[in-house]
Order: sequence, then C-alpha cells, then structure tokens
Amino acid sequence: PWQPRRPSGGEDGGNRSPWGRNWSDRQPGRSSGGFGDRPRGPEGQGGGGQPGPGMRWDPTDPAQRRARYALLGGMWAFFFALFSWTYLALLLGALALYWSISALRAKPRGQDPDTPAPERQKGRPQTTAAVSGLVTASLALVLVAGSFTARLVFSDYYECTSDALTQQARQSCGEHLPEFWRGLLDEES
Repeated sequence: PWQPRRPSGGEDGGNRSPWGRNWSDRQPGRSSGGFGDRPRGPEGQGGGGQPGPGMRWDPTDPAQRRARYALLGGMWAFFFALFSWTYLALLLGALALYWSISALRAKPRGQDPDTPAPERQKGRPQTTAAVSGLVTASLALVLVAGSFTARLVFSDYYECTSDALTQQARQSCGEHLPEFWRGLLDEES
C-alpha cells in the first residue's frame, strides 16, 4: 500500500529542509489566532485595536471617518459636476458638505485616563481632510447650481435645440439667446 516518503535521516529529521515545513524562507509560520484575526503587535504599533501614538488616523473615531467621507464625497461630486452628472454631483456634494461641517464641529475625542497622552498631538487629524472635502463639495455645488441656473434662464434655447430636427433649425435657435451669447455661439460653430 501507498505510504508517505520518510526523510532519509529517519524519524528524528536528520536531513530536513533548512526552512522546516515551509516551502519558502519568506513563508510565515502558523499564527496563534484564528482565521481573519488581526495580528497583535507590541503597544504603540496599532496592532492591538487601539491606535498608538504613531498612528495618524483612527478608524473608530466618527469625526475622522466623516472627514474622510467628506473628502472622498467632495472629490467625486466635483468630478461628476465636471462631467455633467448633475444629480449625482448634487447628492454627493450635499453629503460631503454635511460630513465636513460635522467633522469640523466635532469635539476632540476624550482620552482614556489609564493610557498616557501621545507625545505630539498637534491639532486634530481630521481637519485637513474635512477642509478639503468642504472646498471640493462647495465647488461641485457651485458648478451644479450654475448648470441648473443656465438651464432655467436659457430654457427657451435648450428646448428649441432639443426639438430641432435639422442642423439649420438648431442654428436658428440662437435667436433665443442674448446678444452677447449669440456672438459666442457663432464663433464656436
């Protein structure tokens, strides 16, 4: 019957591989935790679930989470506003504005009295992300408001161009625009 190969040095492992049971010297050994557990490092390296003094971002802090959401939401709102996806830009811009304002108004998180204070804690870590989210969300909302205003003010022109069946009819829609805009439209075509 089939049997697994035995090392030539016997059961004591005389001629074993220099790496032990691993296939490679870079392969980690077995960990003591279960599957999916975070590795536990020494204090201060952030492995224990609590942020150490070296960590800049604490994912358990709601103000810092809102600041990051504001930054991402504001960026995407600005891009969607540039590419004329106005409704999505309006939604993301409004959310990013809310998140950034609430992150800026949040009080600093209370320290645990048992843990020593961090060596250097200058300002709040969420301020830069929250201000960047506020600026990009404001720009996106300005672009969306400009787009809606142009649609409202020049509604006759937009309606005429959407109803035009030929290129000549579309060019005649310029009479619905003010004189200044007619000159710009003629230069473009």
